[in-house]
Amino acid sequence: MRISIVVYYLFSTFFYQLDVCYGFAFAPQVKQLWSSSASVLKASEDDSLALIEGTDLSEVGFLILAGGTGSRMKANMPKQFLQLKDRSVLQHSLDLFLDTLPSVGCEAAKVVLVMDPKYQPEYQSVVDKYEGKLVFANPGEERQGSVENGLNKLVETAGERCKYVAVHDSARPLVTIEEICNVVNDAKEYGAAVLGVPCKATIKESDDGVLVQRTIQRSRLWEVHTPQVILIETLLKGFKKVADENLEVTDDVSIVEQLGEPVKLTRGEYTNLKITTPEDMDVATAILDDRQSKISE
Repeated sequence: MRISIVVYYLFSTFFYQLDVCYGFAFAPQVKQLWSSSASVLKASEDDSLALIEGTDLSEVGFLILAGGTGSRMKANMPKQFLQLKDRSVLQHSLDLFLDTLPSVGCEAAKVVLVMDPKYQPEYQSVVDKYEGKLVFANPGEERQGSVENGLNKLVETAGERCKYVAVHDSARPLVTIEEICNVVNDAKEYGAAVLGVPCKATIKESDDGVLVQRTIQRSRLWEVHTPQVILIETLLKGFKKVADENLEVTDDVSIVEQLGEPVKLTRGEYTNLKITTPEDMDVATAILDDRQSKISE
């Protein structure tokens, strides 16, 4: 982005010379266009820096869920271990939470990696590298059990200094720093927050999978992503209620909803896709290539 601003100044000087020395009539319009573009770039950069500087992750622990089998991927290993450009799908999240965020002053209290014990030896060297900042937890039979196991490990290892938990699917390797900061800040205000985007597709409801029963109003529908950030005290209460009443929940903030507590929808990015099928790997690669090309500009 800074490079783009520098380029703007070079072109501004060029068009100024055209205007003054040669009297080209188009120079003012082009200069105005470049001036507007540079203003947008500079404002966007300033907003991102202010957001990052204003976000405190010292009371937040991250759970990375990496216990799935990824049967729809039709690969010879779980999808989180597949190679996405220069590293595994899982490694993208580990690098973000353990290296990139601390490098910009947003270090989390702890990161818990929920992983099948048979794969843990392969990542033991990664855990050792971070000297206590990263720990293992075993998965449960379902997502709810995996989150509960990870949460218990977080409470055990981080103690009272960790007040919020951010649950993230390892199959979402493209979440951005800005998305994380926004959802954490919303959770601190409301007690729970989830990243999401408005649904773009038309959704039909059917009882039998053959005939359409009705069309659901799209303006009311959001596709939820991760991280989902929740006050730990609230989530622990929610797990107790779910167990006591044998309730079925589909994601983490659904547990909060069962308590009647508010959940803030934090507007995320459509690029924060979940790797589910082989085609998703192609899309994710294209997104990473696009991001890299913008950095190189």
